[in-house]
Amino acid sequence: MKAGRNKAPEFPPIAGRRISALSVITLSFLGLFVAMVVSLLVTGLRYEYLTFEVFKEIILRPDVLNAVTLSITSSLITLVIVVIFAVPVGYALSRYRFPGHAIIDTITDIPILLPPVVIGLLLLIFFAYTPGKQIEDLIEWLTGSTMHSMIGIVAAQFMVSISYAIRSAKTAFDSVDRRLEQVAMSLGCTDIQAFRRVTLPLAKNGLIAGSIMAWARAIGAFGALVIFVGTARSVRVMPTTIYLELGIGREEISIAVGLVMVVIASVALATIHWVAPGRKWH
Repeated sequence: MKAGRNKAPEFPPIAGRRISALSVITLSFLGLFVAMVVSLLVTGLRYEYLTFEVFKEIILRPDVLNAVTLSITSSLITLVIVVIFAVPVGYALSRYRFPGHAIIDTITDIPILLPPVVIGLLLLIFFAYTPGKQIEDLIEWLTGSTMHSMIGIVAAQFMVSISYAIRSAKTAFDSVDRRLEQVAMSLGCTDIQAFRRVTLPLAKNGLIAGSIMAWARAIGAFGALVIFVGTARSVRVMPTTIYLELGIGREEISIAVGLVMVVIASVALATIHWVAPGRKWH
């Protein structure tokens, strides 16, 4: 079996009439939803005070450039940490059964259900008391930075996005037939070699797609950052900039930065569908 690009599953045509009450209803709702999304995007692009010249001028502003740079840099650092955690955790949840497995599996999903502002609040409380305070003191001693810096941004982005990556990794590993690992080990591979040579290549596309989703989630994090890190100029990322500029009536700056985020999200989604077409995300 080749570890090539995952192909979308092929389904036989649905039996019965092509045009029916069910098809009309469902396709109508599909068309309505697509029209809603496209309308929102077109409205932003046609905002009367945001011409191309104004857009270019806004994006080149030092504060906006700093926000874009900080968003991209922090989210990429977050992505590396997320992958380091998500791959082994997703594999453990997929392959092993142990006492309390269902409880552990549920706990890994909790950050998905928590509102981002609650995640930020819990981080704030955690680092205000032991052992979080000791961890912050250690970080400050090692790096000279407090949690109200790039480190805090990465911590908040990590907690907001990690569960998505773990769930995607588990789904990717679930899709790999365990018998292939057993065959590899029967031929002399250790469990680590079977993982590296068989499981990982076959799950690669799903892992990449899940990592991109987690990265997109991290770069769009807002509530957790505002509560935990704050809104000082040195820690402003794109979502924070949108909120603050809108609050003082500069809608054109908010929309310009928002369009940059739309482009980033579109590229991320296009990459996901190219890498892992037909995959279901939960």
